[in-house]
Amino acid sequence: MDDIKIPIKKLINLPFRNNRNERLKTNILQAIPFWVASLITGLIAVFYTKIFALIEKLSINTFHAHIWWMFIISPICFVLARWIVKNFSPFARGSGIPQVMASVELANNKQTEKINKLLSVRIIIVKIISSILMAFGGGAVGKEGPIIHIAGAVFRIVNNLLPSWWPKVSKKNMIMTGAAAGLAAAFNTPLGGIVFAVEELTKVHLNNFRTSIFTAVIIAGLTVQSLLGSYLYLGFPIVTSLSYTILFGVILVAILSGLMGSGMGKIIWIIFKWKATFKKDYYNYIFVLFSSIAIVSMASFVNENILGSGKSLMESSLFTADKYSNWYMPLLRIFGSVFSFTTGASGGIFAPGLSCGGSIGSVISGWFNLSSSETNVLILAGMTAFLTGITRAPFTSAILVLEMTDRNNLILHLMLASIIANIVSKIIDKHSLYEYLKVQYLREIRLESNDIKQEKEEDSTTLINN
Repeated sequence: MDDIKIPIKKLINLPFRNNRNERLKTNILQAIPFWVASLITGLIAVFYTKIFALIEKLSINTFHAHIWWMFIISPICFVLARWIVKNFSPFARGSGIPQVMASVELANNKQTEKINKLLSVRIIIVKIISSILMAFGGGAVGKEGPIIHIAGAVFRIVNNLLPSWWPKVSKKNMIMTGAAAGLAAAFNTPLGGIVFAVEELTKVHLNNFRTSIFTAVIIAGLTVQSLLGSYLYLGFPIVTSLSYTILFGVILVAILSGLMGSGMGKIIWIIFKWKATFKKDYYNYIFVLFSSIAIVSMASFVNENILGSGKSLMESSLFTADKYSNWYMPLLRIFGSVFSFTTGASGGIFAPGLSCGGSIGSVISGWFNLSSSETNVLILAGMTAFLTGITRAPFTSAILVLEMTDRNNLILHLMLASIIANIVSKIIDKHSLYEYLKVQYLREIRLESNDIKQEKEEDSTTLINN
């Protein structure tokens, strides 16, 4: 017995060491799906971004070279974009963010089998094709919302492919992390992706899934940067020599942008409710044709900046001598977004919303003949406030604009704009467009599944009919 001597300390720690190793192994295995899905998300985001930008440029070039062709191209593209969604994946319509929100809620309610209707391979394919058709037709749509939807689907698919022996990974956390990675990849804004997941998608504490979300946005962001290079979505606008008096302009812009952002969401929802009364589906296609022709007509006879996501308009206002927009530009951008988003095709509202708010700031700056730096501040404040009016996510909106421009000296200005916009937007409607659409998608899924609970149906009906 004297030859067999095991130190007491080693003997005591042996089981704990084995437990630590087992726990480490489990943590690594649970992290691998997030890493893989983040890499795939980054690759898809790069491919989609390049294609979308190319198509947008082709659409503008076609408009300049053969303006009347757009009266044929646009209706065809709009109709095809809607037809593909309607016949192959109805839940691929719109931006995709409400679908992700609905998926998170279904995951909470242990109804994960229904999430496949919202997040799938088919959703990804239809989303890309439909939104690209809308972009080529001159629709005022963006790619950022679709990338978030696509990312949520990618993470969901990776989770479903895990073998039965793999350590359990939370379906809810996978979806939320996917959305965060998607936003980070779309705008190259990792912090914005994290804040978006916490503020817009869930009310749980960040500690519950902080490791997965941090690694996901880093991997997705690095993938995009390695292929597209390090970039800012909007570059470095000049914002120097500012006095505190500019805060009065920020407040004015925030009030108007918050009201108009909320108003646009309200109008979109009213149109959706009106279209739901159509007895025949061909009425929807008549509406799509009208929308496409209206957009091309306004581009031809008023201003071409109604076309596309609006990023070029933002860049022009921020980085050229043409700082002041015409008084009608905000209305034009809003009309373009409303007509495009209500077609039932795929397309995001993030970038169009930013351009709407930016044009409001530009117009108001022109009224007071402000300097270049002061104008840039109001443009960025308008972007933040308008996006807040639509999403009711003030911190996400402020962080996004800060990261897109790297203007840390505007933290006070943009946070002020987002908070004011969040308050005044409730004058128009206490609910955001995303909330209405989320409830609508959940209701559609329950109707398809024939298992609507009475209390859930009453809650949904109350919100939808509000």
